Amino acid sequence: MEKVAIITDSNSGITQSQAAQLGIRVLPMPFYIDDTLYFEDITLTQEGFYEKLQSDCNISTSQPAPEDVTKLWDEALQECDTVVHIPMSSGLSGSCQTAMMLAQDYDGRVQVVDNQRISVTMRQSVLDAMELARQGKTAVQIKEILEKTKAESSIFITLDTLKYLKKGGRITPAAAAIGIALNLKPILQIQGEKLDAYAKVRGKKAALSKMLEAVRAEMDRKFPGVPLEDIHIAVAYTKNLEEALEWKQRVETELGVSCHMDPLSLSVACHIGPGALAVTCTKKLSDLQK
Repeated sequence: MEKVAIITDSNSGITQSQAAQLGIRVLPMPFYIDDTLYFEDITLTQEGFYEKLQSDCNISTSQPAPEDVTKLWDEALQECDTVVHIPMSSGLSGSCQTAMMLAQDYDGRVQVVDNQRISVTMRQSVLDAMELARQGKTAVQIKEILEKTKAESSIFITLDTLKYLKKGGRITPAAAAIGIALNLKPILQIQGEKLDAYAKVRGKKAALSKMLEAVRAEMDRKFPGVPLEDIHIAVAYTKNLEEALEWKQRVETELGVSCHMDPLSLSVACHIGPGALAVTCTKKLSDLQK
């Protein structure tokens, strides 16, 4: 049986310590903060990141250096036959295309998955890949299965502030000023490779209700007839743990499920700021043996 190594990056929300427990490898995402290079969960903690973000430091995301990627692959291939590499969505970063280009030099021993996931949905893809490998699937088969089901997942996010969308040029200062004056809370949707505006409502309470309505509608539209036990529901947040725990409890109560929760990756957080809350739905893989 082919021995497959699973590698992802820190956008999955999987920490270095969790990776060690799972028996996988996690590539830390790099950030430049006031021209100093940091690596997520290595030299940059969640707490340290938000302290710098809220101090208005100049923060920019970056792709992992090619040599860091190939070093991790080479280490894994000393112990395993093949590698399945699961990076963040190609629609949100160029790191997936870079990995695919680098993999061309590995004669098929490295399979890069572009199933367009991020955060808790990306984490689930990693767990699914691990289970598929345990069941004897090859790296090529795992890539095919994960990419075949890439559209079977959605994320809805509401923001607490428009400051960081304005700072990043994603909305105009005038639009931000109007939004703040009217207490508008945008709801964003990550579906496949796209990050789009889903709705705008007044106040966070209304935004959370709208997200629950949206995730129910999404499940009805995309997974008609699929029982809840065959759908992964998860929540995510930026910095606001206490509020996030309340949100998790509400999602579990209103949807009648148990769900996983993680902080959103810093690559997402730097564009939306603290106080964001998210809910996701992902259809469980039918390829996994019951």
